[in-house]
Amino acid sequence: MTPPAALTVYYDGACPLCSAEIRTYQRSRGSERIHFVDVSGDGAPDTLGPDLEREAARARFHVRDEEGRLASGAMGFIWLWRQLPGWKWLATLGSLPGMPILAEAAYRRFLTVRPHLAKLFTRFLGAPCEAACRSPKT
Repeated sequence: MTPPAALTVYYDGACPLCSAEIRTYQRSRGSERIHFVDVSGDGAPDTLGPDLEREAARARFHVRDEEGRLASGAMGFIWLWRQLPGWKWLATLGSLPGMPILAEAAYRRFLTVRPHLAKLFTRFLGAPCEAACRSPKT
């Protein structure tokens, strides 16, 4: 019997950058307690809980803990890193005073360049680049 998931991670599998990063986490020790949900496919529900719509999950990284609490952006990554032994050092660093604010600012900047990076990634690897390669609606 497998233990319940410590976190549910919602990610945009149509984004080649996102998929590559998620594969890295999935190969990490401790990932067996994390439920990874690709929200890009046609079969993904439009609503992923009372507080998360599919389009929001595609536009920004989200995680949900065992108690149903939702975190997104930099804080979502910090929650994920805390669950993976090889990444806990990054969660500790990201949790230092002031760091979550700086990390969130960096993440928001990344979101503006993500479509361009995804296109470059696609060119070099030949991976498909769907909605993730469009500019965000923000």
